[in-house]
Amino acid sequence: MTGYFDLSKRVALVTGASRGLGLAMADALAEAGATVVLNGRDANTLKAAADRICDRGHNAETSAFDVTDRSAADSAIGSVVTRHQRLDILIANAGITHRAPLAEWTSEAWDAVLTANLSACFFLAQSVAAPMRSQGYGRIIFTTSVIGILGRRTVHAYAASKSGLAGLARSLAAELGEYGITCNSIAPGWFETELTAPLLADKAFVARVNDRVPLRRWGKPRDLAGTAVFLASDAASYITAQQIIVDGGLSATL
Repeated sequence: MTGYFDLSKRVALVTGASRGLGLAMADALAEAGATVVLNGRDANTLKAAADRICDRGHNAETSAFDVTDRSAADSAIGSVVTRHQRLDILIANAGITHRAPLAEWTSEAWDAVLTANLSACFFLAQSVAAPMRSQGYGRIIFTTSVIGILGRRTVHAYAASKSGLAGLARSLAAELGEYGITCNSIAPGWFETELTAPLLADKAFVARVNDRVPLRRWGKPRDLAGTAVFLASDAASYITAQQIIVDGGLSATL
């Protein structure tokens, strides 16, 4: 692949990349020429995912760590930079959700979601910003959610964390732009992933979503991949502090 979307010689770290949206984005970056470091907590699952990418002739490595463990994350990022002498792209995608009526939420559940979905992304960005500043180039991309824009009952911490993450992308963009670093976010709508499996099991809910989405279907992980490549590439060199919604038109309709 050549031109604006060529990621040859770029090194990318994608968190939450053993499956679902993270794997689809990592796979696409590798197809565009990047060396992709897949992150997740399970080393065996990561290896299987990386092997599938490598079997197609692309470059993929693994780095198993919990994004909420700041020491482990910093060490892993340092290892990537030592190995490759650079780190060009971070896609901070790992996240969790919790569903409960307002009265049943606990402080432990609230803190767990905010820690994984928002705080971990901040500290990952803080860690990768150092080598990106030194090389005068970087792409930081967060996975947010249309729920952070529209809201949804019972997922209060998830909605708050994703809305906060979009704001974090803007503040980082304002500070890091002078170093050649862009920071943007991608807000998926309803996608078929392990995270949404409980909802996909509800046929009536699936039908309601399909009826509201102009494209009349749920997104598939691959539908998000092109946006990730775009934001990671030179084609988006003058785009920063933005949130791109990928929801089949859901948020634009009543």
